[in-house]
Amino acid sequence: MSQIAKQWRSLDELVADAATIERLSDEFPDLAEALASPQNRRRVIRMLIASTAAASLSGCGDEGTRLVPAVRAPENIVPGLPNFFSGAHLLNGYATGVIVAHRMGRPIRVDGNPLHPASLGAVDVFAQAELMEFYDPQRDWAIRKRGEPASEGELQQALALERDEIVSSRGRGLRILTGSTTSPTFVAQIDALLKAYPEARWIQWEPFSRVNVAKGAQLAYGQAVESIPNLEAAEVILALDSDLLNGAPGSLSLARRFAARRNPTRTARMNRLYAIETIPTLTGAMADHRFVAGPQELNRLVTTLAAALLADEPIVAPQWLDAVAADLRSHKGRALIHVGPEQPPETHALVHAMNEALGARNNTFYLIAPVLRDAGDAHALSDLAEEMRKGDVRALLILDANPVFAAPGAVGFAEAMARVPFTFALSRSPNKTTDAALFAAPLLHPWESWSDARAFDGTATIVQPQALPLYGGYDAHQALALLTQAQPPTTLDMVKAVWASLRRNDAKDAWNAALAKGIIEGSAAKRSNATLRPQARTLSPPDVPSGTLTLLFRPDPYVWDGRYAANPWLRELPRPLTRITWDNPLLIAPKTARRLELENGDIARVTVGAFQATAPIWIVPGQAQNCVVASLGLGENQEIGGYDYYPLMGRNTELKVEKTGKRVDIASVERHQLMFDMAGHFVRTGALEEFLNNKDFLTEQAAPGAEQNLYRREPEGPAAWAMSIDLNACIGCNACVVACQAENNIPVVGKDQVLRQRELHWLRIDRYYEGDADQPNAYFQPVLCMHCEAAPCETVCPVGATVHDSEGLNVMVYNRCIGTRFCANNCPYKVRRFNYFAYAREERRSPLARNPEVTVRARGVMEKCTFCLQRIAAERIDADRENRPVGEVTTACQAACPTQAFTFGNLNENGSAVGERKQSPLSYALLASQNTRPRVSYEARIVNRNQEIGKTR
Repeated sequence: MSQIAKQWRSLDELVADAATIERLSDEFPDLAEALASPQNRRRVIRMLIASTAAASLSGCGDEGTRLVPAVRAPENIVPGLPNFFSGAHLLNGYATGVIVAHRMGRPIRVDGNPLHPASLGAVDVFAQAELMEFYDPQRDWAIRKRGEPASEGELQQALALERDEIVSSRGRGLRILTGSTTSPTFVAQIDALLKAYPEARWIQWEPFSRVNVAKGAQLAYGQAVESIPNLEAAEVILALDSDLLNGAPGSLSLARRFAARRNPTRTARMNRLYAIETIPTLTGAMADHRFVAGPQELNRLVTTLAAALLADEPIVAPQWLDAVAADLRSHKGRALIHVGPEQPPETHALVHAMNEALGARNNTFYLIAPVLRDAGDAHALSDLAEEMRKGDVRALLILDANPVFAAPGAVGFAEAMARVPFTFALSRSPNKTTDAALFAAPLLHPWESWSDARAFDGTATIVQPQALPLYGGYDAHQALALLTQAQPPTTLDMVKAVWASLRRNDAKDAWNAALAKGIIEGSAAKRSNATLRPQARTLSPPDVPSGTLTLLFRPDPYVWDGRYAANPWLRELPRPLTRITWDNPLLIAPKTARRLELENGDIARVTVGAFQATAPIWIVPGQAQNCVVASLGLGENQEIGGYDYYPLMGRNTELKVEKTGKRVDIASVERHQLMFDMAGHFVRTGALEEFLNNKDFLTEQAAPGAEQNLYRREPEGPAAWAMSIDLNACIGCNACVVACQAENNIPVVGKDQVLRQRELHWLRIDRYYEGDADQPNAYFQPVLCMHCEAAPCETVCPVGATVHDSEGLNVMVYNRCIGTRFCANNCPYKVRRFNYFAYAREERRSPLARNPEVTVRARGVMEKCTFCLQRIAAERIDADRENRPVGEVTTACQAACPTQAFTFGNLNENGSAVGERKQSPLSYALLASQNTRPRVSYEARIVNRNQEIGKTR
């Protein structure tokens, strides 16, 4: 049996590790003597922690707004019971199908649409956070002219003058700036406008566009195509700087299909994932082998791999790349290489050529006509700014874009925009662009208007309104139509006209069927028969200067490009790998921090050319040396907080990072709710060959101390609720955490309270590392209330507030709780949360957005996971009414999870899924030595390593 590696959550733990100290003693002979005294030991450990970077040891709202139930309720609406309506969530133009739950006419929850190809029933954090966006009291609500309130009449009068000019000049000087869109209706409107007014121009722009992806496909095939991965058929996957499980279009679907082949007890052939990346990603954390490569080295590795796969040239170094190439070749027709959107077009074209050579076409990927038309030009925004400076733009319409804030600093969009006579910007919330525009108006929330959009595979969805507009405003279709028509048709009429051309079903109720299912059947894009161009095999990525610091820009995992910067759910959600909340410090590698003598929280001065900025830094294990990562999206104004790195973009000059001597506290939760285990081993892991040779290897790894009990308390009720969590499937995306927050009315507490370790999430995703800090293995573990049969929290509560019910649930009686917090002190899993203040009143969340099935807790009570007791109670009532046994219950975390890592159910039910999972040879209890007999168990993570590479990544 292989030796169990020590797991650590932060660099502090790694430094204090006994093995680390032993290694240091070899270099510093006096260290052992210094550690002999407890006082000296504490002082020395503190010094070691402080010098980790230098040493790099191992590498609320407006209560006047109300949603009023209909006086005449629609048919089949039962008061008090939820109703469900399909819709779609849009990010960078691509649609993900959702189901919005309503209570008496108000949306209260977002779930995934199981019929939608991009969702498959799952939902991501962005889609769930739209609930908070919809009820946001700080949404824009008024028309403004030069920043002052204006009437709709003033706007209509100005639009009438512009319409006359547009007609007389055939659109000369008219520019329309939007984000990426896949809406068939909007594209049809644009086509009609450009046909009637050919001198007008439409610019699609996103801070994080897929320009390189589109250009790479054009280089490879000579025409516009998109590549759709088929991970179900892939047995060997190579991700090149790609987060395909979390950041690619259709990532929910990709993650589901990837995870389906990760647990060796559920799949006949386990897939293998390699990752070569500069910045740690969720895909890299799930990889069987992860290799760190800086921007310069990554380009060299791509060209070397291409030479081996396309020209059979031998790979001399590194040896692991030769093993990767051999593995890809040996799985011809079952292998796939995927590259991230930040890589240059030449790299994308080379990857297309390699996939074709591996026989992946129509096996592990296929091509379709582009879903996102005119994916954009890298220079489109700068060209527009230059036109505005020259006076060539008379009218500019900006729809749901914020270029004044998010444009690269070198573009100078705000200064150029001031030279345009008529500017009209629409946005859901006031921002820098609406402030700079002549006219600004509210943009309706997607839940307030009709529209349509396509998924990553081309499947179209009709986006229906979920409620009447709360604050008024225009949708994108209306705003575009107003440029040329004084009395445009309704948005519903425009959508219906386009829908008629998309539908494949001529049945009388086809429209209602499309609304009910959330998809237009048969609307997926057809496969392309484009052929690879020979020259694609000879391309090579451009050279990247070596030996200097490189500044890389990435979207914040939960704020994205800034559109969710004011959403408190997403701001307080810990980032999966850094575990940071509320802030966006610069991310650097341990060795880079050592060279620059920087530590976590140190404020650094960043100089790019003549531009300077200051920001704190955070050390990230597993990040490539000689690169600094800026997470964009924050810092637009003081209220939002964070640091604005957009001004640093577009300045292709040498980067300098210097220490200022100042520090700031960063709200990170990686040291919060620490559990204690003698072995320091929380995530059980093993190699596939080890598992196949010895199914009982987990028993041998089990921590000593678990005792057999003479008596065992069995649940008295009709059900015995339990949960199993598959660590082979959990990718750490945090969708379950937001789902739990929305379902159970969990408030945010704010940055100051997080710094005091007072966050209230009932479910957390712990991240552990194994190995050294330069190239560690990362693991994720969801931790919630274990609902122990021998619960330590119950025996210490002086008022009996925490008790067991007849079905084995550990429940809280809030009216009894007096806030002693004894239960939290006695919980070995650290999953109980104390409500120190009246956070629910302080949170920027309308009471209308709360789940009416769950209480809103007051100050001074203990909170924790309840296994979604309200859902269990609803099923119990239905079972009693229908005179049947209690059936299936789906918890909020289980419903949201894209990889189906959670299995919940009744252990007393014969053949229940949770009962089967608990019989898996991979099943184990967390902290088994505590003898709490938890109802939550885990399935150990199995890694499918390549024996030619060995057991190091």
